[in-house]
Amino acid sequence: MKHDYHSPKALRYGGHILEANETLDGDYVTIRKAVEFLSLRWQDQPSLTELASHLGLGETATQKLFTRWAGISPKAFSQAVTLDHAKRLLRDEDLPILDASFELGLSSPSRLHDLFVTHEAMSPGIWKARGGGLNLEYGFHQCPFGQALVMVTGEGVNASLVGLAFCDAGEEALALEDMKSRWPNASYSENIALTRDMAKRIFDPQNWSPDTPLRVTLIGTDFQIRVWDTLLGIPLGSAKTYSDIAEAIENPKAVRAVGAAVGRNPISFVVPCHRALGKSGALTGYHWGLTRKRAMLGWEAGVSA
Repeated sequence: MKHDYHSPKALRYGGHILEANETLDGDYVTIRKAVEFLSLRWQDQPSLTELASHLGLGETATQKLFTRWAGISPKAFSQAVTLDHAKRLLRDEDLPILDASFELGLSSPSRLHDLFVTHEAMSPGIWKARGGGLNLEYGFHQCPFGQALVMVTGEGVNASLVGLAFCDAGEEALALEDMKSRWPNASYSENIALTRDMAKRIFDPQNWSPDTPLRVTLIGTDFQIRVWDTLLGIPLGSAKTYSDIAEAIENPKAVRAVGAAVGRNPISFVVPCHRALGKSGALTGYHWGLTRKRAMLGWEAGVSA
């Protein structure tokens, strides 16, 4: 994330590029002033009232103008700036969570926890550990949806599926790197024999039996696991919206956090995040490609027919 409020050409935030032009130059100057104010006073967590006063505008006008230019509200912008600093303190300076909370100007570690869960769909502790202590074995195998990257922890009867990703031929290295980025401090080794047996269990419906359930290890926050557990409850051939899932975990206002948790699901297909739909049942993006999501839903419709 960059806060380039000194640039004469553009104001960048989270992929948004705010270009100055002849008709909106006055607004552009105002937004530059707003971003600088929020970026420099992030520890104070300025309120909308304070920002509006600084700009000499009303609160409603400030909210609408900032959101129109930046694509997010002033409050969300301040939270993102705080999150950037939190990551620096936790990872680069290795501060304990309690110390980082107070350094950030937050009243308690619980506020830092809420900030991470909202924006990263994981707790600050898990984010900081980044998979330390995990030993993961992996292998690539053909499946109905291209190449499947299967990741396992444990051996023999104790082998447990911990990761499942997809890619097209030639993209194996990218898929592996993507999954490793979720747990960068874990150790990895290739084990084709172990993961082949797991792949057969996953993709051959003849091997699906309640008498021999697939062993799965979910690594995530309490919130993420509640979301993923809800996904597991969506029947084959059915689907639910993010709002449905938020209602099911008794947190109806957490639709965005639910979407983030669905996107961070490390065990695609088995934990059926492809059965999660957007508002009004619209087919939304899928980490491994929207075409693959459509293929999975179609394949499952045929299996369940």
